[in-house]
Amino acid sequence: MIPQTFLEEAKSLQNILISHRRYLHTHAETGFDLNDTLAYVKKELSKMGYEPKDCGKAGVMVLAGGQKKGPVFLIRGDMDALPMEEKAEIDFPSVNGRMHACGHDLHTAMMLGAARLLKNHENEIPGTVKLMFQPAEEIFEGALDMIQAGILENPHVDAAMMIHVIAKMPLPSGSVVVASPGISAPGADFFTIQVNGKGCHGSMPETGVDPIHAAAHILIALEEITSRELALHDRAVLTIGTINAGTAPNIIPNTAVMCGSLRTFDEETRQFIKERMVQITEGIAKTFRAEASVTFGSGCPALYNDADLCLSVETYVRELLGQEQVFSSSHMNHSDANHKPSKSGGSEDFAYISQKVPSVMLSFAAGQPEKGYCYPQHHPMVLFDEEILFKGSAIYAYTAIRWLEHHS
Repeated sequence: MIPQTFLEEAKSLQNILISHRRYLHTHAETGFDLNDTLAYVKKELSKMGYEPKDCGKAGVMVLAGGQKKGPVFLIRGDMDALPMEEKAEIDFPSVNGRMHACGHDLHTAMMLGAARLLKNHENEIPGTVKLMFQPAEEIFEGALDMIQAGILENPHVDAAMMIHVIAKMPLPSGSVVVASPGISAPGADFFTIQVNGKGCHGSMPETGVDPIHAAAHILIALEEITSRELALHDRAVLTIGTINAGTAPNIIPNTAVMCGSLRTFDEETRQFIKERMVQITEGIAKTFRAEASVTFGSGCPALYNDADLCLSVETYVRELLGQEQVFSSSHMNHSDANHKPSKSGGSEDFAYISQKVPSVMLSFAAGQPEKGYCYPQHHPMVLFDEEILFKGSAIYAYTAIRWLEHHS
């Protein structure tokens, strides 16, 4: 397979990919509620000759190849948006109060392009490519749901790859950063702390139990976990993002509720902090005559990148795009003046896949700040460069085929 020819073939799909992306953008949907998105994706896949299969609550899977015996390579694209109003000045805005502020509309469009390329080369595929169209990444529930529904079996997946577009990346659009071996994205947990007291008039606090007072002490104590109970190398961030209590300035309420998030880079630290959160919350609440509970909601583990797969994928993408457009994250991390390595603070539920099979994450530059792409992901003004779409489709498909060639 000649990489330049393959890239030119992908480029011929650019107008179709833009059309896909803009439809998905204007029909932004969240979580597992992806009715319009699913209908569109299934329709387009069926038009290509695929037989889309539902997987889990709102996932879709198709297979390419399979005509020759060989391993199975999975490529994943997420489809969900965020529950926020779009404020970017574009000709195709979402007007339903939801917005593709993380670029998942580009992911889905690139996956549809990859599906077309793989169908065009189906006779050449030495094995099987499994295309995973995933819901609910933003709430860290979609990947696990599809795993539980069997996405990694029938046929069994041998390796997996994901691409995530990155806005405001200081690299030319279309540049790729391949994750280095090891962890590239932290595990995440969302939590709710409810403190129950006894309401009373503010002029007579001795007749009640103040949940706000207890919650304030709990908040301060939780911050001490990362500063006083973790070793220097145990990186973690614990954030309280909301506090809600009371309806009047002179009334002590019955309850106070805090919500927050936890980010960690290894499971041992993650579990330790969660255990200490419960102990501290319950203990301090009792100290102030209140009661409290910690409820952990959706979350995901850290994303682990397989060493051999990282090296292989970096080689394949360099073949396709050229040396100057491809970087490893270790190179990027050490390219600043102080040579301080860093890891992404954003979590990714593809991590569930990476805990099961050899996996790799690719970051895909989708707009330089110098070119007017000045806002980051999850911002209501964020913009993405559509010119990268055909390259994304080519990366998905070419990488899958090349890996299968080397592992048949």
